[in-house]
Amino acid sequence: MKFNKQFSCFFIFFSLACFSVYTQHPYTNPLNIPPALSANFGELRSNHFHSGIDFKTQQAVNKPVAAIEDGYVSRISVSPGGYGLALYIDHPSGHTSVYAHLNSFSSPIADFVKEKQYEQESYRVELYPEPGLLIVKKGQQIGLSGNTGSSGGPHLHFEVRDTQTQDPLDPLPFFSQAIPDTQKPDIRGIAFYPVEGKGVVNGSSDPLRMNILKNKSGIPLAPPQAINAWGRIGVAVKAYDRMNGQSNIYGVKHVRLFVDEKQVFSSSIDRFPFSKTRMLNSFIDFEEWREQSSFYMKSFIEPGNTLKLYDAVNNGFIDINEERDYRMRYELEDHNGNTLVYSFVVGGQKQPVAKTDSCKNFMPWTLHNTFVDFDFMLDIPSGNLYNSFCFSHRKTGSTVYYSDIHRVNDSPVPLHQNATVWIKLNVDTLDNKQQYGIVEITETGNDNWIGGTYKRNGMEVSIRELGRMYAVDSDTFPPNIVPVNPEKWVASRRIQIRLSDNKSGISAFKGTINGKFVLFSHDMKSSLYTYRFDDSRLEKGKTQELVFVATDGAGNTTEYRYAFEY
Repeated sequence: MKFNKQFSCFFIFFSLACFSVYTQHPYTNPLNIPPALSANFGELRSNHFHSGIDFKTQQAVNKPVAAIEDGYVSRISVSPGGYGLALYIDHPSGHTSVYAHLNSFSSPIADFVKEKQYEQESYRVELYPEPGLLIVKKGQQIGLSGNTGSSGGPHLHFEVRDTQTQDPLDPLPFFSQAIPDTQKPDIRGIAFYPVEGKGVVNGSSDPLRMNILKNKSGIPLAPPQAINAWGRIGVAVKAYDRMNGQSNIYGVKHVRLFVDEKQVFSSSIDRFPFSKTRMLNSFIDFEEWREQSSFYMKSFIEPGNTLKLYDAVNNGFIDINEERDYRMRYELEDHNGNTLVYSFVVGGQKQPVAKTDSCKNFMPWTLHNTFVDFDFMLDIPSGNLYNSFCFSHRKTGSTVYYSDIHRVNDSPVPLHQNATVWIKLNVDTLDNKQQYGIVEITETGNDNWIGGTYKRNGMEVSIRELGRMYAVDSDTFPPNIVPVNPEKWVASRRIQIRLSDNKSGISAFKGTINGKFVLFSHDMKSSLYTYRFDDSRLEKGKTQELVFVATDGAGNTTEYRYAFEY
């Protein structure tokens, strides 16, 4: 079936008019069950904003999933992690809809994917079909819902993107009428941040974070202690949204901060580019998130934060320079206009502002920063810091690892992309240098393999934040391959193998029967790898020799062979 010219012109025209139809276009529900959400757009997640909405699927998989509008499949992704099985459909409105964590694709999409997997000899594929090759109609079934990839439970992750930029847009304007919501957001805490060398709160230059309790009627109470400040400060709020009939908590769409009836800050999460989703780590109090798993949303903007979510005076910073009460309030609003207003007072009170401590290793946010020692190096390219900071490096000897243990900064600092760390080996005894790898050591003493490259009698690797401990370890053990009930493979018409690795993780695998590639599927949440007999590719009536090869992140390889009659 061909992609006609009328559809193409329609697509181009409405790409230009994308924003005018954003709140009007009648898209159909992708599921044929009453819509309910487990997550909304822009929710705060680890290192990213949530880029869509999550439809509940009644705690089950295999619910039919339908295209929300006419269009064509523009992208198909199959991965053991991330979105798992995902479909991308371009529409004439100028939008792309995304359906992720699917359990399966409908035919002919499934047939197309399988053909490409065999061509590429890989379960993991990223495909971009030609426009018009896989046409779909509004309401047409395109797959079944699932729990594949990094999903934490059965649901449909759904997105609406601007096709031209691929920026995710808030999908709720298209579905909010079908999802009633009369509940206000819920405030959980407020925090205050004296600017170093310029401000103080309650006699300290450290952040002051406090939980907000509620009375028996659910009304938020006043802060648990008086707040007195002097100089320049920033404020943050911890809050969530609620929806009717749901126990989940959601992200707050609009945050506004007022001081003496004047708005000094607002943020609204309607869209964002994926290239800036890690700037969530500047949107929040990153140190509190890393240490307490608690999300405070800052109402001030760090200099390296270029998100287009804000409207602020003086970047949201507040100057307390009079001895009087500064009357402040937060307005927290959800998509449907439900608004919580929370008022509090900050007393202007003169108090000494601590001078900035001298810093031996100051790292400006605008520059390319490096730190070099004889056994350690850190390189942070420009554009990775959201704010300037004073870097610290400490090391301790180790008899467990091949190097000293290096703490790369005392406190957590987020990086927008990455930095490079090099650690010298104190002991270099392995002939196969690929078996060395840098590990991250947790506060409890456990370690997680990161890997890296052997260079100059040491290991080099990329990291994405500061404030953690690293050392060089090794992985000399190959993956472990365990066949699951091989005597039942023929009767069940499927082969299952349990695959695991002790340290560096599985980096590659491949199955063949009689020398020809066979497709094993797998999901990151399971150690099972499964091949389902495909008689169109498997020659019957002879001895079949299975060879399954797996390689870990350190290059160690295991091969398993098994012969059976089919």
